[in-house]
Amino acid sequence: MSACWYNGKWVEDEAAVGTGVPLDNVGLRFGATVFTTVRVYESDLAHPLTQWQGHCDRLQNSLLQFGWTIPNWGSVRIGAQQLLIKYSVLRITLFPNGCEWITGRDLPSNLTKQQQTGIVAWVAPLTYQRSLPTHKTGNYLACWLAKSQAEASGASEAILIGAEGEWLETSTGNLWGWKDGRWWTPKTERCLPGLMRAWLVACLSAAGESVSVEPWSAKMILGFEAIAYSNCVVRFLPIHTIIAGQTKLNYNAHHECIQALQKRIVAAAGNLAL
Repeated sequence: MSACWYNGKWVEDEAAVGTGVPLDNVGLRFGATVFTTVRVYESDLAHPLTQWQGHCDRLQNSLLQFGWTIPNWGSVRIGAQQLLIKYSVLRITLFPNGCEWITGRDLPSNLTKQQQTGIVAWVAPLTYQRSLPTHKTGNYLACWLAKSQAEASGASEAILIGAEGEWLETSTGNLWGWKDGRWWTPKTERCLPGLMRAWLVACLSAAGESVSVEPWSAKMILGFEAIAYSNCVVRFLPIHTIIAGQTKLNYNAHHECIQALQKRIVAAAGNLAL
């Protein structure tokens, strides 16, 4: 039995939330919600890598653009503080009427191993495209289907593409590639501007390292020495193999550029494990 926070109240059994949500709720009918996934460091919403304010700001930006009701942010924070006692990962979902729903979970049990060895990714067909890609909405079916198909193909993550075959993002994060002595990441006009992506760009820029932000064409992809993806839960995770149709692309998951960036993240996290 998992507890959660719903509409300003602690709910001991998450399953009970369903009894309080009207069946005509647009969140249930159309996926009309926005959400964010927060990794809480040292049980502290104020920890720099938790990026609490960044998560709230991104949610509010979507709410304002959609013309939805702004929630009681005090209630949202109280709910998060209640759940972080038990969980290190929180999902905050907001409905058009201003109601909040916060759930919690643990970090993936295999995350440390994946950080060390890298993962396999699968390039999804064009049919798997996110709606309103610059917003994190509850209509996440395309990403879920793409990731499910990736797992059925022996991969852990899916890569979503654009109309011209360019790589945009993964089903749960932003892409990173290393070549010519620097990091590259796709533009965010057609993908989610991830908070971990923004943190990494700022971290690299502060160290005097440039980050190239350009569309990822097929020619560019073949030139990368290393590839990874980022989000607030996995932080920065290398990809060693990419399945693209009948082709397998291999990359160095132990490249010194990956190890160097992972060390910076660990240092910023207070030397917590990856």
